[in-house]
Amino acid sequence: MGDWLIFAAMNQMIQKAASIKEAIDQFQSEGPDPAEEFRIRFLGTKGTIKALMAEMKQVAPEDRRQMGQLLNELKLQAEQKYAQLNSAPKAEVHTSGEALDITLPGEALPLGSRHPISLVRNRIVSIFQRLGFAVAEGPEIEDDWHNFTALNLPEHHPARDMQDTFYVSEDPAWMLRTHTSSVQVREMEKGKLPIRIVCPGRVYRNETISARAHCFFHQVEGLYIAEEVSFADLKQTLYFFVQEMFGAEIKVRFRPSYFPFTEPSAEMDITCLICGGKGCNVCKHTGWVEILGCGMVHPRVLENCGIDSSRYSGFAFGMGIERITMLKYQIRDLRLFSENDVRFLKQFAGAL
Repeated sequence: MGDWLIFAAMNQMIQKAASIKEAIDQFQSEGPDPAEEFRIRFLGTKGTIKALMAEMKQVAPEDRRQMGQLLNELKLQAEQKYAQLNSAPKAEVHTSGEALDITLPGEALPLGSRHPISLVRNRIVSIFQRLGFAVAEGPEIEDDWHNFTALNLPEHHPARDMQDTFYVSEDPAWMLRTHTSSVQVREMEKGKLPIRIVCPGRVYRNETISARAHCFFHQVEGLYIAEEVSFADLKQTLYFFVQEMFGAEIKVRFRPSYFPFTEPSAEMDITCLICGGKGCNVCKHTGWVEILGCGMVHPRVLENCGIDSSRYSGFAFGMGIERITMLKYQIRDLRLFSENDVRFLKQFAGAL
């Protein structure tokens, strides 16, 4: 009885092989890719030839050589047919079933554009690179030392309050960085002097989202440390940046300010680009708009990073990229940058 079943299984496989051979000879397809359709049907992992080969275990051992030769010939026939189909021109069709005229011009692909924040970031970086500044980057999740302590921010400084900073719940010693000054600390700790870097990146602060504020934004901070660096070097560097960014006719002023990590410190204003300095709601009728903070690096910050403050000095500055972008393109609502409205974004195709 067992021998009869084995004989019947082999006879059935021979009949299936003959049926597959006939299907290969008579294969026709009206689809856009006959070769791929043929491959899937006959040669794929779930194709008919693979399925037939899986039945070889039912064939008697003394008959497997003969059956294997038959299956190999069948597979070779299928592969030759597939190669023939694959080398033939593919007949593309429209959804209507009409043949496609390949001499017609192709359909134009819509062109995208860089985000305005990226455009302005790249522009800022390129200006400072012309002055010899390199680009430095760091992690967006920071520890207390790099984000606060090393920068001379005291333990009870308001910036450490949870109302102003996003802390990581698993470990309160970690937080989302509130400025890219932490990158400056990491570079100073390397001890490779002089240092001339700009640090672009995303930062986070716990603020209510409005037309003028967001819970995240982008900064570019700069740092230059060497021997005999003065406030005059800082001013000339920023004068060059403003004129390259906004034009040679722009006016600049420095106002005394306070930052824990610089001394002396200042904020830099430029002529309001909305009203041309005449006074408007944007500049609060002063004719001036603040664009960045700056100052000479505090000696304590240098010492915290292992730099001899009696020998080296330096300056630092920081600006919000959104602020520069809003002034550059006269955008009045900060939320537009993160809403991904194509109508807004497509205006910057080809900008800068």
